[in-house]
Amino acid sequence: MVRLSVNINKIATLRNARGGNNPDVVNVALDCERFGAEGITVHPRPDERHIRYQDVIDLSSVVTTEFNIEGYPDDRFMQLVKKVKPHQATLVPDSPDVLTSNAGWNTKEHGSMLSDIIAELKSEGIRTSIFLDPDESMVSSAVSTGTDRIELYTESYARNYENNREKAIEPYIRTAAAAHSTGLAINAGHDLDLENLAYFTQQIPYLSEVSIGHALICDALYFGLENTIQLYLRACGHYR
Repeated sequence: MVRLSVNINKIATLRNARGGNNPDVVNVALDCERFGAEGITVHPRPDERHIRYQDVIDLSSVVTTEFNIEGYPDDRFMQLVKKVKPHQATLVPDSPDVLTSNAGWNTKEHGSMLSDIIAELKSEGIRTSIFLDPDESMVSSAVSTGTDRIELYTESYARNYENNREKAIEPYIRTAAAAHSTGLAINAGHDLDLENLAYFTQQIPYLSEVSIGHALICDALYFGLENTIQLYLRACGHYR
């Protein structure tokens, strides 16, 4: 079964829209765990437009499932991660001005930098994952960085799923197989939802974890948070 980590950035976006502390990010994270989520993901950005750095610190003392912090590994991010020591740090090649993650790492071009950063994180006992496009040519250089995992960037799969799901999944199957053969574990995330998630998890047998936020929170507006998490768990292979 694939583990479900709930990204709660959108909860913070809603809170920040009005100020104050409603909804309470910490309480929502605890509720997600209580409703069955197997991890909590946050992606703090330099402008703190959703998750704030203080949120990360507050969450670190209460999250009892896997805590995953995503972000671009600049100095401030690295200081935060080393202070909090989450179970996993997922490195994403975001520039500060992007709206959302939009590409994986070019591990050939940035391999040396990633190797240094990953070594620093692993010396703190933090498992590492790097965002990767479905490009099997990037796998060997990803291995060379010393990362524990890759996270497959699934936007292109989600975009093309309705037109031809078999074609959309092909590069992911190849990249996952190449990564698995080297000993890398495999995560996935971005635009996965209740329509396309089950097929993805069925076709990628080596998948360890998915991180889902935007679609899950949108679905929760209609189905309720507890029921929505249960629906996503079923799509991940639970209760089959």
